[in-house]
Amino acid sequence: MLGVTVDTLRRWEADGRIRLDRSEGGQRLVPIAEVTRLLDDRRRLKPDSRSATQSARNRFLGVVTRIETDRIAAVVEVLAGPHRLVSLMTAEAVVDMGLKVGDPAVCVIKATNVIVERPR
Repeated sequence: MLGVTVDTLRRWEADGRIRLDRSEGGQRLVPIAEVTRLLDDRRRLKPDSRSATQSARNRFLGVVTRIETDRIAAVVEVLAGPHRLVSLMTAEAVVDMGLKVGDPAVCVIKATNVIVERPR
């Protein structure tokens, strides 16, 4: 319902941002009151009418830290908290969006394939 990972919930709990209950087996349980509170806060602080119509749930708010363009393609790097996200797009898209280093940006990720490798 919140569109975040279990790791994010653990961090939020450690930071005091969310109160989690524990089951008898030690599993984290998120009270519906906490979910409602966080969703209300999110809507109030960062209204985004598009979020209700998108299927992608991984949205990272960050800052553009690097842009490299040639005639056709561009590499745009965004620092979003501890995450460094890199997008490959057309150079035209960078111009159309008016992207510059230091600009705020939201990276929306929808992965259809995730490859997991096991180290030797």
